[in-house]
Amino acid sequence: MFDWLKILLLPAENPTVTQSIVAIMLAIGMGIFFGRLKLGKITFGVSAVMFTGLLLGHFGYRINQQILDFIRDFGLILFVYGIGLQVGPSFFSSFRNEGLKFNILAVSTVLLGGVVTVILYQFTGLKIEDLVGIMSGSVTNTPGLGAAKNTIEEIKNSFPERDFNDPTIGYAITYPLGVFGIIGTIIFSKFLLKIHNDTEMRQFRISKINRELPLIHKKMRVTNPEFFGKTIHQVMKELGKEIVISRLKHSGSEAVKSPTLDMELRERDVLMLVGIEKEVDEFIEKVGRPSTDLFIESDSDLRKKNIFVTKDSAIHKNLAELDLFNTYDLKVTRVFRAGREILPRPSLELYYGDKLRVIGSDEAIAEVEKIIGNSEKKLLEPDFLSLFGGLFLGVLLGSIPIVIPSLPVPIKLGFAAGPLIVALLISRYGGISFIHSYINNGAIYFMKDFGICLFFAAVGIHAGEGFYENFIKYNGWNWLLFGSAITFIPLVAMVIVGRFLMKINFLQLAGIMSGSYTDPAALSFSTNYLDSDIPIQSYAQVYPLVTIFRIFVASLLILIFS
Repeated sequence: MFDWLKILLLPAENPTVTQSIVAIMLAIGMGIFFGRLKLGKITFGVSAVMFTGLLLGHFGYRINQQILDFIRDFGLILFVYGIGLQVGPSFFSSFRNEGLKFNILAVSTVLLGGVVTVILYQFTGLKIEDLVGIMSGSVTNTPGLGAAKNTIEEIKNSFPERDFNDPTIGYAITYPLGVFGIIGTIIFSKFLLKIHNDTEMRQFRISKINRELPLIHKKMRVTNPEFFGKTIHQVMKELGKEIVISRLKHSGSEAVKSPTLDMELRERDVLMLVGIEKEVDEFIEKVGRPSTDLFIESDSDLRKKNIFVTKDSAIHKNLAELDLFNTYDLKVTRVFRAGREILPRPSLELYYGDKLRVIGSDEAIAEVEKIIGNSEKKLLEPDFLSLFGGLFLGVLLGSIPIVIPSLPVPIKLGFAAGPLIVALLISRYGGISFIHSYINNGAIYFMKDFGICLFFAAVGIHAGEGFYENFIKYNGWNWLLFGSAITFIPLVAMVIVGRFLMKINFLQLAGIMSGSYTDPAALSFSTNYLDSDIPIQSYAQVYPLVTIFRIFVASLLILIFS
């Protein structure tokens, strides 16, 4: 009676499309469930899908080959594209601060791992594709494995007689080692270096105050006779400060204005300043003194509101072109973009999804909303034209053959690096033509996690087929030993160089370790273990460049040594 259910749910050697989909759903569903279980302070999250896939593959579950290839590649594309959109803005802006130092350390770690892999290739007699799989698993780098498999397919297309081992086997054997290796290194280095969370947090806050300069607002009263009768433009030019005077109130009056640059300052005028704290304090010191006037904060004449950029009439135009103040008597005091707070300079170009904080009358705000858009509902709706347009450009870029002399086939960025680079560029420049960079956070997290679940399910079930036999056949204990060298040698070197030579805060160093090995499970552990979100910031700063280098290292090792 229930034969149809048995056929649907039980393993099949030659599965139909429906049976393949069921196997994928089982792997993802079980993986998400087990990934939420805690082992001490460790949760595996979506990476547990890889292990449930291995288990299902071991017990006979299979995926139709054409479906497997599609699910694996499409999942990888979604994952890396989502990562690129998520970390792109902070990735580029971080290079102005300490991001360059972090990325030099992280990329050096990647290259050292490649050097260790080459040394193992010279002395172990293993095929390079096996060692690249071991390397990818030992550093928990999924895009590197995807790039290696794509490169092998390219070589097979040009040289059909060539025979390659599947790098997924080495990846599956050493992946748990990579996860626990990073976590173990964080624990032991914290113990050996005698790290105290409170001390590191205090030092980080001090360095952040000196390094990052958030925007603040302060009130002041004009008392210096030297500036009486001068226009705001003259005062700004004379002092050379990049601040915004968002409100002005004359002494003895309760009327609050949004001042123009040609407005003259009077004795005992009260100003509301917006800018970097150091520059605001210096401005107040030279022009007058701090004020406690409450009338300037009154909303009787002026109102403060946040407006979202959602209309084409404002996208990719700078504030000077829109000229909102002279046209509508409305002043922009701040711009929020991808979690960053930006001072609204006239040359600032607006992107889709930017949030403007404006001050003006209700009528002015209503008129400006017609130009800017301010449709929060539109931001919540998925823009599939932008999404799939970006994915198309990523696949296109990844498919361009790059001819390098002496290599057997042209190298390609592949489905991992191509979409990642396009996503980074789109997020950096706010979009390309009709393709916007803005996707709400919920959609990005869904795309990223859904993509990696599809990839892990496909790779895990495929690798689970004969996993035990392959472990015995290839002497998996030796592979774990080789993987340990690739995992721990670069990690130990990173801790020594990062802590003692570069003087990097340990909370940030833990994020760099997790980011260099592209390991979300280690990142989740480090935030809980160190009781801080600081590792997330440094993880995001190094992840994109590390991913690109891991993709190139995996592809080049296959091309050079195969």
